[in-house]
Amino acid sequence: MKKTLAIIVLLLAAIGAGAFAFMQWKANSGAKAEINELTEKAAESEKKQEEAEKSLAEVKEQLAPLQLTAQQMEAVKAAFSNGVTLKDLEAAYAKDKNLSAERLLGLAGVRLLTKGNQDPATLSAFEKALEMTDWTKQQKVICAAQYALASAGKQIKPLSECAMPPQMAKAEEASKDGHDAQAGAKDAHGKDTKKDDKSGHGNKKVVHWDYEGSMGPENWGKEFPRCGRGKEQSPLDIKGPFQKVRFSVAPDYKPGPLRIVNNGHTIQVNVNPGSKLRIDGVPFDLLQFHFHRPSEEAINGKRQAMVAHFVHKSSDGELAVLGVLLQMGNENPAIKTLWEHAPAKEGPEQQPEGVAFNPASLLPRDLDFYHYDGSLTTPPCTEKVKFYILRNMATISSEQVSQFPFKMNARPLQPLNQRVIMAN
Repeated sequence: MKKTLAIIVLLLAAIGAGAFAFMQWKANSGAKAEINELTEKAAESEKKQEEAEKSLAEVKEQLAPLQLTAQQMEAVKAAFSNGVTLKDLEAAYAKDKNLSAERLLGLAGVRLLTKGNQDPATLSAFEKALEMTDWTKQQKVICAAQYALASAGKQIKPLSECAMPPQMAKAEEASKDGHDAQAGAKDAHGKDTKKDDKSGHGNKKVVHWDYEGSMGPENWGKEFPRCGRGKEQSPLDIKGPFQKVRFSVAPDYKPGPLRIVNNGHTIQVNVNPGSKLRIDGVPFDLLQFHFHRPSEEAINGKRQAMVAHFVHKSSDGELAVLGVLLQMGNENPAIKTLWEHAPAKEGPEQQPEGVAFNPASLLPRDLDFYHYDGSLTTPPCTEKVKFYILRNMATISSEQVSQFPFKMNARPLQPLNQRVIMAN
């Protein structure tokens, strides 16, 4: 009996020892897995820390020249802070009622250093300099004024040509690394975190294009292939020799209710049915006309203040554009009527009550023209569009040009390639 009990006790002890050993092994295995996981996380953290330190070092490297620039700017600001130079400059310019854009910009710059970027008169001076600027020739004036207004918190979209100084661009790019990494991230449900477009179509891709920035004309071809690869694109620099044509163009435009819209790219007037353009006897219906600043077409390399494009369509779907160049000069009564009712901001079509307009009031008397085969001058840059640019121009005053709500909405000149420009 005693021997049996001893055997049972030994057996229980063995079982207990085995269970204990199993539990210890299991615990050790779990601990080992946790240690491996922690080790991997630690290595990943170290890698991220190294990357962060590298990015920080790059930012610090770019900050050095910026700090020097800031010190120089503080020195210049201190030199002007007493206001004496500003008073002298204002006194010198007081008798000049027609300051050039460059002089007005200089005066605004001295005022900025003296009064700061929140001074209303300072901002007004920069805005006026921007309005007076020839956007085809005075890029430095444009860039300086735009950056000054942007520094004051104004919603300014600088021209793509107004490149940020290299040190600032690199520092800004480095500072954005962390944010850019999340640009294509997905949320917890696996959906793109990119916000819906403004059209209200959810995640449907609606391509936005512009005349400046990342979707300016130089990048249209990325989303609209014809804009980049087309061989018959508009606008053109119109210059001889010209091939002679025998036919004429005959507008037959009718007055109708004014239907005007700011579509975010231009001021456009939609035309009721009835107005036509006959090209060599073939009728084309006038659909709408709109404006570009400066003129998209150039004559012997020179662009005018603006251009009006009249868009027509034939019964078989062929498009034809009649262009009227607007040169700086006297006030244009027809433009005055349009500008009085043109919406300053993008929005739906407006039809002011009791206002009629005849598109013919924008045409010069003489209808001699240049002709070439081209394209729409905005995306998708569809080709097979017939262009007829009138050789005689209408006038527009400088004040009327500055009242146009778009500072620049003209596509750059395109290659002629193998095309021939004709004239009647």
